[in-house]
Amino acid sequence: MAGQGRTEPFVQSLERGLAVVQAFDAESPRLPLTEVARRTGLTRAAARRFLITLTELGYVHTDGHTYGLRPRLLELGNSYLSAIRLPDIALPHLERLAAEVRETSSLTVLDGDEVLYVARVYGSRLLTEAIAVGTRAPAYVTSTGRVLLGGQPPDAVAEYLDRADLRAFTDATITEPARLADEIDKARRQGWAIADEELADGLRSIAAPVRDDASDVVAAVNISSHVSRASVRTMRRDWLPELLATTARIEADLTRARD
Repeated sequence: MAGQGRTEPFVQSLERGLAVVQAFDAESPRLPLTEVARRTGLTRAAARRFLITLTELGYVHTDGHTYGLRPRLLELGNSYLSAIRLPDIALPHLERLAAEVRETSSLTVLDGDEVLYVARVYGSRLLTEAIAVGTRAPAYVTSTGRVLLGGQPPDAVAEYLDRADLRAFTDATITEPARLADEIDKARRQGWAIADEELADGLRSIAAPVRDDASDVVAAVNISSHVSRASVRTMRRDWLPELLATTARIEADLTRARD
């Protein structure tokens, strides 16, 4: 590749593998082999080799006719977010939000089938639930998880619901795949989600996504409260505007950090 201005250690096969991944987008979450080859400029044989390799590594899946990306690719995104100090960027905004609503605010990312709490600020009204930075929870049962899943392609969500252990944490936990699919789709369409006593009795939360420059959902912010202090109506009417303003400020700082 020296003739194309590449340095001597340049690994062309890595470039081609990344090109295969980038062939998929929101408008084309599933592609046949011929289309992957066309979009990347690779031969069918070369495109097939890369797709087989990515499939065996868990980054791509196939039904035998078409290919699509798997959620495992998010692990690479999480590494990037760690590198740019996403929790450090978000923390001042979480502190401001927690002070405004006097409740606990958290930042989570999707890590496999779970949400990972990467930043958390307690408000003046403390919660009894032992959730700290580093805590994990099943994505389907949390407001941030539904927002993060809502940022994934529908086929990836369907795969997640097929393999997830949808157990009940409380009497209110939604465990039916069809109902969860509706809730995730609702979160995708409206841009926020509420989980009402599904993870723990008495715990209610509202979440909204944090998006990158390509409008991909990379994290989620929530406000958590005891049900005795905030109704669903209060969350939507009074807290949602503050929550959306917070995610907008985090997104702006992320953009500046990348420039």
